[in-house]
Amino acid sequence: MKQKRQHSVITPTHTASLEEINGTVAIPKTKSFWRNLLAFSGPGALVAVGYMDPGNWITSIGGGAKYGYLLLSVVFLSSLIAMLLQYMAAKLGIVTQMDLAQATRKFTNKPMGICLWIITELAVMATDIAEVIGSAIALNLLFGIPLVYGVVLTVFDVFLLLLLMKLGFRKIEAIVMTLILVILGVFLYEVFQADPVIRDVFGGFIPQKQILHHGQLTMALGIVGATVMPHNLYLGSSISQTRKYSRKDQEEIAQAVRFATWDSNLQLSMAFLVNCLLLILGSALFFGHQGDLGTFTALYDALQDPNIAGKVASPVLSVLFAVALLASGQNSTITGTLAGQIVMEGFLHIKLPSWVRRLLTRLLSVTPVIICALLFGDNETTLDQLLIYSQVFLSIALPISMIPLVYFTSSEKIMGKRFKNKPIITWLGWISTIVLTILNIQLIISTMQEIF
Repeated sequence: MKQKRQHSVITPTHTASLEEINGTVAIPKTKSFWRNLLAFSGPGALVAVGYMDPGNWITSIGGGAKYGYLLLSVVFLSSLIAMLLQYMAAKLGIVTQMDLAQATRKFTNKPMGICLWIITELAVMATDIAEVIGSAIALNLLFGIPLVYGVVLTVFDVFLLLLLMKLGFRKIEAIVMTLILVILGVFLYEVFQADPVIRDVFGGFIPQKQILHHGQLTMALGIVGATVMPHNLYLGSSISQTRKYSRKDQEEIAQAVRFATWDSNLQLSMAFLVNCLLLILGSALFFGHQGDLGTFTALYDALQDPNIAGKVASPVLSVLFAVALLASGQNSTITGTLAGQIVMEGFLHIKLPSWVRRLLTRLLSVTPVIICALLFGDNETTLDQLLIYSQVFLSIALPISMIPLVYFTSSEKIMGKRFKNKPIITWLGWISTIVLTILNIQLIISTMQEIF
C-alpha cells in the first residue's frame, strides 16, 4: 500500500535557515544505499571540521606531551558525545525545518532567548579565536607574515566563502573534505614516524581517576570544549537541510534523518582519528620533555629539534605540521563563519545582505584576537594562552546549547511521535549534559581556590 503523505509536526513561519543553500542539493530517486549515502554525504564533513580545528591541536598535543596517553579516554568519550549531539541536531533541522537557533528563539521567551544568544555569540567568538590564531600562526611559520597581518588577512576568508557559495554548496563540501584528507594524511605520516608504543596507546582509552586532578581536568575540559563545540550544533541543524527532499513526506524525512546520521557518524569517526593522532603525536614525541611546548611555534620548532623529537626530528615534519595547521584553520573559518550567520539570523531575525552578515559576524570574532595581537605584538605565547582558555570556555558554554537541543528533540509536540528521541537517547543526552555541567562547576571552584 502506498505510504500516505503527512505534514511535519511544525509548520515553519520563519525564513529558511541559510536560505541561499537550503534544499539545493538534489537527492536521487533510488533505493540504493550507497547512492543515497553519497548524495547525503557532505554536511558531516563540515561538522567534523569543528572537531579537528586548531583549538584541538594545542589541547590534544599539549595533553599528550603533559600526561602521556591518559587523556585518550577523554577524546573517545568526547567523540561519542559529539555523535549523539550531532544526530539530534541534524534530526531537529530535518524534521522541524528549523536550526537550533531558530528553535530556541521560537520556543523560549524573549529574555531567555536574548540571554542564550549572548552566550552562544560568545561561544562562536571563542571558536573563531582558535581558527584565526591557528591560521595566522600557520601563515607566520610558512611565509613569515607578522601575526597582526595574518589575523587581518583571515577577515578576507569571508569573501572567499561568498565566492564558494556562488559555485554551489557541493563545491564547499568537496573543498572541505579535501582539506580534511590533507590533515589526516599529515598526522598519519607524523605518528608513523614517531613510532608510538601501541600497547600504551590502547591503554590510554581506559579512563583513570587521575583525570579528575585539577591540571588534568583543565586539559580534559579543554579537549571536550575543543571537540564538542556549541557552534557545531547550530551548524549541523542548519546544513542538514541543504538536501532537496520533500518536507511534507514523512518517509522522505525519515530517509534524510537516516542518511544524515550515517554521514555525520562516518565523518566524526575521521575527526576522532585525527584527534587521537594529535594526542598520540604529543605523547610519543614530547612526553616527559621539561620545556614549554604550549605554543604552535614551540611545537613547530620541536618537530625539527633532535634534542626534543629525537631521531625522527626533521624540517619536513615541521613544514607538514604548518601546512596541516593552515588547512585546519581555513576549513574552520568556513564553517565558523556559517555558524555565526546561523546564530545571528536565528536568534535576532536580522535581515542584511549576505556579505554584510558574514563580514559582521567575522569582525565580531576576530576583534579579541586583533586586540591581543596589537597589545602583545608577535608574542605567540599570549595568543596560545588565549586559545586554551577559549576552549575551556567552550566547554563551559556547551551545556547552554545541549539543554535546549536535548529538550526539543525529546518533545513529541515539537518532533512528533515518530521522530522524538527514544528514551535511551534522551537519557544519554541528559546524562552527558549533567556530567559536563558538574565537571565545569568543579573546574571553576578548583580554579578559584588556586587564584585565592
